[in-house]
Amino acid sequence: MLIKTGKPGDIRPSEITSESAYLRRREFLYGGAAFASLALPGRGLASVSTSLSQRLKEADKTAFGEGESLTPFRDVTNYNNFYEFGTDKSDPAEYARAMTVDPWSVSVEGHAEVTGNFTLEDILKPHGLEERIYRLRCVEAWSMVIPWYGFPLADLLKRFKPTSKAKYVFFETLYRPDEMRGQRSLFTSLEWPYVEGLRMDEAMHPLSFMAVGLYGKALPNQNGAPIRLVVPWKYGFKSIKSIVKIRFMEERLKTSWEKAGPSEYGFYSNVNPNVDHPRWSQKTERRLPNSLFSPNRIDTQMFNGYADEVASLYAGMDLKANF
Repeated sequence: MLIKTGKPGDIRPSEITSESAYLRRREFLYGGAAFASLALPGRGLASVSTSLSQRLKEADKTAFGEGESLTPFRDVTNYNNFYEFGTDKSDPAEYARAMTVDPWSVSVEGHAEVTGNFTLEDILKPHGLEERIYRLRCVEAWSMVIPWYGFPLADLLKRFKPTSKAKYVFFETLYRPDEMRGQRSLFTSLEWPYVEGLRMDEAMHPLSFMAVGLYGKALPNQNGAPIRLVVPWKYGFKSIKSIVKIRFMEERLKTSWEKAGPSEYGFYSNVNPNVDHPRWSQKTERRLPNSLFSPNRIDTQMFNGYADEVASLYAGMDLKANF
């Protein structure tokens, strides 16, 4: 399992990924293309892209990641996990351009007072979400430091007025095999469409957010355009991309990786150096850049370095059993 580690201020400029080192990292098991403009129904592509760019320039910057050097944009957008386009890290950058992101809609279902289908414009504009888009710099998979742009997941979920029966919230990725070649592949154990979920208190935590851009640009397709989840204290596969469905549930469903490997990928998937993956230790991670003769291993930090912010969510839980 790939490790996300680091606390604001921990990353040294000398440790930030170089392009050549980053592209050599194909030996990892998991986790590129034209940029995806954020195209909203009923509005011209060019005007929407310009509008988003202006909003991102004016976004408020959070305190997380202050003083950290950023992973180069090329690396962030050319080394990705997005199995819907293939299992190689370079596959999303090569093939994700086939995914159509205009128009886009999100279906909301389950235990909430407000449900139905919502356009991307519906999601972004009401209740000040458009004005509250902010920059959050966090450590992603492979110790990337990415300037994400987005808004709190809690702000979005509150709009749908979840009821007391909503104990969990689940998300679903676009299922479109004619555009997403990985969904046609016979060489994957994942079931489509891809499903991930959070406990409601995890979803409502201020660190959970919906991203619509990075580096001041709309999300590229390979990074989860036009809207994705980012949960910085969990392993990367919890941050589901290209979301088309949100479901408020009373019972806990099995997520995609739970189904594919229940002994390896639990529901919580918190970064935890004290719980080894069945096939490798998670006590250390390989910080980019590295090589065979210079592996650059560093200690993995609990909750990816965000323990002060999120450890209270799991008070009293056995995190080895609830991995």
